[in-house]
Amino acid sequence: MFLRFNRRFKDGKEHRYWNVVENKRCAGGKVVQRQVLYLGEINDSQHESWCRQIEAFDEDSDRSTQLSLFPADRALPEHAQAHGVQVRLDAMQLHRPRQWGACWLACELYEQIGLNDFWAARLPNSREGTCWRDILQTLVCYRLIAPGSEWRLHRQWFEQSAMGDLLDRDYALVEKNALYRCLDKLLPHKQALFSHLRQRWVDLFAAKFDVLLYDLTSTYFESPPPDDEEDKRRFGWSRDKRKDCVQVIIAMIVTPEGFPIAYEMLPGNTSDKTTLRDMLRKIETQYGKANRIWVMDRGIPTEEVLAEMRAADPPVSYLVGTPKGRLSKLEKALLERPWQAVRQGVDVKLLPQEQELYVFAQSHARIHKERSMRRRKLKWLWARLKEITAMDIDREELLMKLGAARAAARAAWRLVNVEVDPKAATFSFALNREKLRTVRRREGRYLLRTNLSGKDPAELWQFYIQLVEIEAAFKTMKDDLHLRPIYHQHIDRIEAHIFVAFLAYCLHVTLRARLKPLAPGLTPRAVLDKFAAVQMLDVHFPTTDGRTLILSRYTELTADQKLLVQQLKLDLPPQPPPRITASEKTARTPANAV
Repeated sequence: MFLRFNRRFKDGKEHRYWNVVENKRCAGGKVVQRQVLYLGEINDSQHESWCRQIEAFDEDSDRSTQLSLFPADRALPEHAQAHGVQVRLDAMQLHRPRQWGACWLACELYEQIGLNDFWAARLPNSREGTCWRDILQTLVCYRLIAPGSEWRLHRQWFEQSAMGDLLDRDYALVEKNALYRCLDKLLPHKQALFSHLRQRWVDLFAAKFDVLLYDLTSTYFESPPPDDEEDKRRFGWSRDKRKDCVQVIIAMIVTPEGFPIAYEMLPGNTSDKTTLRDMLRKIETQYGKANRIWVMDRGIPTEEVLAEMRAADPPVSYLVGTPKGRLSKLEKALLERPWQAVRQGVDVKLLPQEQELYVFAQSHARIHKERSMRRRKLKWLWARLKEITAMDIDREELLMKLGAARAAARAAWRLVNVEVDPKAATFSFALNREKLRTVRRREGRYLLRTNLSGKDPAELWQFYIQLVEIEAAFKTMKDDLHLRPIYHQHIDRIEAHIFVAFLAYCLHVTLRARLKPLAPGLTPRAVLDKFAAVQMLDVHFPTTDGRTLILSRYTELTADQKLLVQQLKLDLPPQPPPRITASEKTARTPANAV
């Protein structure tokens, strides 16, 4: 990298504007220059009429002062003796490259949903001056950009990011114990945060809350079971296929657009069907009774809770999936009903039953997909059983191989009758054609139930498929925001860790909602990665009086980054003001100088 200046003549005078430039060698030996940093004008002329002053922080006097910069190869004008500084441009050094763009974007999102104002009144500074709200903002932005442990934030990430520059804080912000103590202050404000977020979704995106999606997930811990009976880490049915690990359950409510309005952390052994009554009560207590439609998957509501929802005043509307056993009971009555097309490739049948309406839906695309999956697995299992038949093995090994084949293709195994000789190492197998016909008849089809009898069938089907939004929310928290591993040992800090991940998801969904009308195929992660390429550097210029002029500058944005800033209606902040070091601090040259 090197310095380059561009000349410009203005009002009959020559101006020089300086840039930090790097050479890029291309094919054929061609060298292309790329501008990395724009430093602005350094005075060349001795004419007082256009000698421009800048404000810099002077460490000698510990205050801001007005300076005029001149190159060292030009004499200092008489009128600038009191405030002029001669800069040695040939001794430029670049220090502390750090990631700036994604941090700036995360802070903008944090401000857009009003979290700065929300926490300002609830997290006052400590008597020692610890700024808890800035620590929380750092934790949330870190979880969104490069999620990891608090220890990694303290030891590595903060120094490699520009969060200190953006918040005007130093390394004391991420003191190890302060990060953990900040987590202890968050949970009492959870309900107030839900109300705040609900209002922000309305103000920013005109969000509606007449349809609520409710589902649960789990996250596990690779640790021994806790001795404390009040600890929520318990063994239970694991959605992560880790039944050997203790876990906690996370229940969440989101809108069809993915905006979260509430969540709860529950003990790991909580049954899904025991959670709905409490969540209904909490939502009604916080937001009042309203005409809402609850959309859930099968296994969450019980018959008793559904009856309570129908008997409520006013009645609570619902649309839920049903177990396959109920489809067997209603199959005969459904055969007599005609199909109605709700959209291309999707048909439904309606079956009124007392106070409810059953919706039997089929998707042609899903039929083809499930049928292809079943054929592939059944074909593999059939070939594997033939291979085992031809093997010369003892009975114990035969049973082990059959068990492995069953574990690899459980759904296909149910369609095959396998009979093992009680004494010899032989077995026979045959296709169960009756089960195959039943499975084939139900592929790509599912049964819904609701107490919304006057709704259009297409609208009911659309409500149900929106459950993918809450599944996407869980996937984002687990994969993109790295909800686990959770390194904390105390249950309150575990819940606070999930709370920070929830806040990071709120930033994620805000960015996604901003991008949706502009570029639906562009993901929040892709945008964050694109902005992460914008770096901030400290440009050091020694002065002729033994000090160092430091210009902190973020790098030039590329064309697509500028387009994103423009389309998202964001304003880039001004470059940070320069500072000039005290005389005795210039003798030490940092080891990481470029």
